[in-house]
Amino acid sequence: MTESRSGNSENLNLCSTQSTHMKMVGMRAGDVMPSGTVKFFGAGTAACIADLITFPLDTAKVRLQIQGEAQKAEGFTAVKYRGVFGTITTMVRTEGPRSLYNGLVAGLQRQMSFASVRIGLYDSMKQFYTRGTENAGIVVRLMAGCTTGAMAVAFAQPTDVVKVRFQAQVRQLDGERRYNGTIDAYKTIARDEGVRGLWRGCMPNITRNAIVNCAELVTYDMIKELILKYDLMTDNLPCHFTAAFGAGFCTTVVASPVDVVKTRFMNSGSGLYSSAVNCALTMLRNEGPAAFYKGFVPSFLRLGSWNIVMFVTKRFNFQFQITDLEYDFRAYSI
Repeated sequence: MTESRSGNSENLNLCSTQSTHMKMVGMRAGDVMPSGTVKFFGAGTAACIADLITFPLDTAKVRLQIQGEAQKAEGFTAVKYRGVFGTITTMVRTEGPRSLYNGLVAGLQRQMSFASVRIGLYDSMKQFYTRGTENAGIVVRLMAGCTTGAMAVAFAQPTDVVKVRFQAQVRQLDGERRYNGTIDAYKTIARDEGVRGLWRGCMPNITRNAIVNCAELVTYDMIKELILKYDLMTDNLPCHFTAAFGAGFCTTVVASPVDVVKTRFMNSGSGLYSSAVNCALTMLRNEGPAAFYKGFVPSFLRLGSWNIVMFVTKRFNFQFQITDLEYDFRAYSI
């Protein structure tokens, strides 16, 4: 009888401790923290869903970013595309609706492989920077996000290169293409440009990822705090949507020049540019500073809508309240 009472007492203490911990992190009694496997597949699935919805905007962005480049073999001219909706309309009219999803397979491969590294290593990297303690502030989260982001880019770069190449190629009416399929693209690039060709533009991609991660996280928090401070909205979904779009605009302003250089350098064949810096200088000399903001509108629309779709899908998948964990979510979702 004494052992039974002692066991009941220990169970009550354990439940009390768990309840206290859940209150500290802002969770309700019915909320359950997702396991590592659930976080991995949940975020990867959410990222793929977001990509499916926003992919035409990404394709339009790529077409606008490479416009003006010497791509006669691809059939581009300096005035072929005008604006995001004009670009989409032109592509549908001349290449068919499927052209908006050129490179989708590689894009989904990128999201899953990118998410696996970022999410799989994010918590470990946080613990590394905090030396095993639980006190992870915004600086630590930024450092962890940028570190795992750089590792994820290095791992998933071939998928990004193939995605951009497919998005950039014009689907001719006679069916002639630069690559016949995703696997053929990997093989062709490795054969013609060497294995290094699959990692073309890796450094500007890492730089872009770090800029987006830092800029988006900081501006998101600043906008949300201002909204709540002046009682413009309560801490609900519309508030998060507004903050996400505002952060998307600020992030696009900061990251667009690196993004354009990354896209052009990845799409270029061997010998066109000696380096990413050479690509940037060539753009500046031939097209002027405005070239660094080509594709700005679709880039902004894609980033803002991608974040919203990712945010809603992730909440639907995990079904737990986001408080302190919100920093971690946004560090995953680039």
